[in-house]
Amino acid sequence: MGPLPQPELNEKLAAILTICQKMNSERDLGALLDLIAREATNLLDCDRASIFLLNEERTELWSKVALGSEEILRFEASLGIAGNVALTGDTINVRDAYKDRRFYDGIDGQTGYRTRNVLAVAVRNQMGEIIGAFEALNKRFGAFSTRDEESLAALASHAAIAIETAQLVGELRRSQDELVEQNAHLWREVEIKYSTHGIIGTGQKIQQVVRLVERIRDSLVSVLITGESGTGKELVAKAVHYTSPRARRPFVALNCAALPETLLESELFGIEKGVATGVAQRVGQFQKADGGTLFLDEIGDLSLTAQAKILRVLQERVVERVGGRAPVPVDVRLLAATNKDLESEIAKGNFREDLYYRIKVIHIHMPPLRDIREEIPLLANHFLKEYCRETGRSPMEFSPGVIRNLSGAAWPGNIRQLRNEVMRLAACSRQAAITEDDLWEGIPTPGHDQPPPKVVKAQSLKKAVAELEQRMIAEALQGTRNNQQQAARQLGLSRQGLINKMKRYSLAG
Repeated sequence: MGPLPQPELNEKLAAILTICQKMNSERDLGALLDLIAREATNLLDCDRASIFLLNEERTELWSKVALGSEEILRFEASLGIAGNVALTGDTINVRDAYKDRRFYDGIDGQTGYRTRNVLAVAVRNQMGEIIGAFEALNKRFGAFSTRDEESLAALASHAAIAIETAQLVGELRRSQDELVEQNAHLWREVEIKYSTHGIIGTGQKIQQVVRLVERIRDSLVSVLITGESGTGKELVAKAVHYTSPRARRPFVALNCAALPETLLESELFGIEKGVATGVAQRVGQFQKADGGTLFLDEIGDLSLTAQAKILRVLQERVVERVGGRAPVPVDVRLLAATNKDLESEIAKGNFREDLYYRIKVIHIHMPPLRDIREEIPLLANHFLKEYCRETGRSPMEFSPGVIRNLSGAAWPGNIRQLRNEVMRLAACSRQAAITEDDLWEGIPTPGHDQPPPKVVKAQSLKKAVAELEQRMIAEALQGTRNNQQQAARQLGLSRQGLINKMKRYSLAG
């Protein structure tokens, strides 16, 4: 058969160009395969067309069974005419399929379709690598011609580009969906970790902190957190932030004591480009926290000059960068922490009284560990579980002797020191149980500042035990908000055993 007349050739090229434009506008792979199959059947005047894509990992070819169908047909890449084309790259044109040994009639058996003649060409990517086979079935009149081979090959080369683009877009969408899900999962974990449940403790003093954080969760007032170093002031600040309406906005923490006075102002408020040679513009912590929360740790170490500028920001809600002229509006909730007695510092002239009352709308005090020794077993076991989870170690436990030693130690570094000591013990222990043999100089001894033991008045042992039981039950119920199941577990009792003792001592639940 000779070459096509020019008008007919132009018509064919125009049809292929139109099909290519349609393919390039489709980004969904399933819809694209349907589009290619539909357009190919019209272009070649055949009954059916399919693109079989090569899955190299599973060494199989796959294709949609029919237009608009979600059913996927899969078979070994070595089978059939499509498989032969995918492996060799040859163009195969068969007039009578059932007389060709390469034809695989199993597909007809699966689909109920009767194949008469087949035209198949390889689908290659831009690197020349075969990514599948393009197959047309059952020419409506006669058999597939050489011109049909050329048309299908031209269509296959453009289809390959569209398919790879659609696959790439699909992968990007899946990656984006995974990132969105991971981000949501991380936010859930952060909110759980830094919610009030992240403040470990069942005693009265810690539960007072928890209840206060919960009461101010919908408020945006400033909070002053006081307490010795290592008592968990930043943890409380994060709990306040992540239980507030600003939870999904930035939480920015800055240790005021860690910065020299010369850098503090630019760190807080930012600096304009060109203030000095080689200085680039830098955004300050107030701007970084815009819409969220700024936590200033050790605010008592700020100079009076820095205090005055922070007060101005809180009053006017604008910042001025070092070397800048235009004020920049900011919306920041301020949380501050200190281990100093700010009222004493005010009396000495070291802290501004107006700033003090500005940041102390709500006051949260974190008790030192020596005042909440009843929490030490719970904290130590929490840190041990945390270590095992983060390092992938099997669960570990403390012997009773270790717990007694931990509970009796001085802990001048408070909860931070306890956590570090638990991490050291876990890292050094080669067994699942941490025993007293693992204790060495890392455990601090009781300090001289501990209050002397209370003198117990002479009384019967039975009465002393009864008083102790009543006090422990009352504290456990208060600490668990009258949750009898949790209180019983904390006391080492069954729930019924706790109820019996409550009845005996006439304690309300």
